[in-house]
Amino acid sequence: MATVDYFERKLDDKRRLTIPAELRDEFASGVVVTRGFQQYLHLYPKSVWDEAVEPKLAGDILDERIADLNVQFRMGKAEGVIDAKQGRISLEQHLLDYAGIKRDVSAVRVGKYWRLMAK
Repeated sequence: MATVDYFERKLDDKRRLTIPAELRDEFASGVVVTRGFQQYLHLYPKSVWDEAVEPKLAGDILDERIADLNVQFRMGKAEGVIDAKQGRISLEQHLLDYAGIKRDVSAVRVGKYWRLMAK
């Protein structure tokens, strides 16, 4: 089976994004959506967030760089699960506003997570 590294979708009227069927197992642990470093969002499988991101954010309490990363990734962070029937996740309006996403979304794999951008 070919690896899916990119997909495009339209959000429905309830701000839900349908995840391709080939990727749904990747998000079985849940999803975490955060602001990206620029005008886009990061979409993490919950297991990746817990195993790879959280340990990086738990650095030295007096390290200003770590503090800045915590602010970046925790401001507006949203967690959820994929709808089992339709394979959808809900995206918070404030995150969509941050990324400038109206309805059309492009998603590209960036290692173990996904970047969601306005199309």
